[in-house]
Amino acid sequence: APGAVFPLSCVAQSYAWGKVGLESEVAKLLASSDPLAHIEPDRPYAELWMGAHPKGDAVIRDNRIPQQTLGQWIADNPGCLGAKVKDTFDGQLPFLFKVLSVNTALSIQAHPNKELAAKLHAQFPEHYPDTNHKPEMAIALTPFEGLCGFRPVEEIVSFLQTVPELRALIGDVAAEQLERSVSDDPRGVSAALRVCFTRMMKSEKKFFVDQLNMLVKRISQEAAEGKDTSGSNGELLLRLHSQYPGDIGCFTIYFLNLVRLEPGEAMFLGANEPHAYLHGDCIECMACSDNTVRAGLTPKFIDVLTLCEMLNYTPAPSSSKIFPATQSQLDPSVYLYDPPVPDFTLMRIEIPSSIKLYLVSAVDSASLLLVIQGTAVGTSTAAASEMTLRRGSVLFISANESISLHLSSPDGMLLFRACCLL
Repeated sequence: APGAVFPLSCVAQSYAWGKVGLESEVAKLLASSDPLAHIEPDRPYAELWMGAHPKGDAVIRDNRIPQQTLGQWIADNPGCLGAKVKDTFDGQLPFLFKVLSVNTALSIQAHPNKELAAKLHAQFPEHYPDTNHKPEMAIALTPFEGLCGFRPVEEIVSFLQTVPELRALIGDVAAEQLERSVSDDPRGVSAALRVCFTRMMKSEKKFFVDQLNMLVKRISQEAAEGKDTSGSNGELLLRLHSQYPGDIGCFTIYFLNLVRLEPGEAMFLGANEPHAYLHGDCIECMACSDNTVRAGLTPKFIDVLTLCEMLNYTPAPSSSKIFPATQSQLDPSVYLYDPPVPDFTLMRIEIPSSIKLYLVSAVDSASLLLVIQGTAVGTSTAAASEMTLRRGSVLFISANESISLHLSSPDGMLLFRACCLL
């Protein structure tokens, strides 16, 4: 039946960059939601996938439904998506909802728009497995660090003047063109920035490794002597180099903004936006796609040429990369993160301790609900029975269904909800 509400058992993914054991928010959520879950102390719990992606399809926990994955169930009951979503996205859930626990940096990358995705898939299907775009939103659960978008040109020029090893990679001609472009029209700035970044990324391996080693040695000595290395972005450089020695991606910190998010703050990563996650735990939502163009800080396939050609070379301050949430006028407990793409919308639901009965309202889209904090009993006319909700619980909610939460925790609840508001 399209009108259903049921709990899900979701898939944890292990990648080398993830936090290990119970340091990981992913592992903590798994342990809280299932007292029998065995958390391995040395395993990286990098991602929790909530959705119907074939590489990590959630399993339905409902005694009315024989053992089945969410993807299988949606294929049999596409009406659960809501009429608009079903028609727009060919009967597929258009997003993948995740929790990420990032310990070490996670690749300098960007995602193609639909036009480029189709082209890359036709040329290199083994590296770009589908034709969809992959916009992403990350909302911090703990203090979170990432690289996002090109810095203001003045900051890049300042690094060119204080980091001779960087200037050596780019060359004086390109560096001087960027320095002169500061007063130019935006197109001139973008063109000069493209030349500098591309020259750096395409440097000959032996040359950039030598320059990187010289830079690391110099900053290490300065740090040991107690000198301020912030003019060379020293702390971050040494951290990334310890994780990825000899990697060209270490130099991207001089071009890309370092964005620090506090819990509840978000970044939206649209097409062609260069980015990397560095450290922390976040909620993430993305369009269903595996198309990522990488160029550093990763053991995976690297495609420098495509990355340098596709990027948006518009410089902007790091503050502009923080995506604002808007408080709902209908429900003051709901904060909406509504990005400029049709595939998904996220909600942060903060239920204060003074409220003991809360209605998760119906929307015209299938949605996924994750409990981060608090406990409640959930009831719905579309559910088989009462549902005990605690930290780490995940529910699937069909379009146009609501849930009543009877709160039992003294300090309220924190929930995140992913849906598609067309």
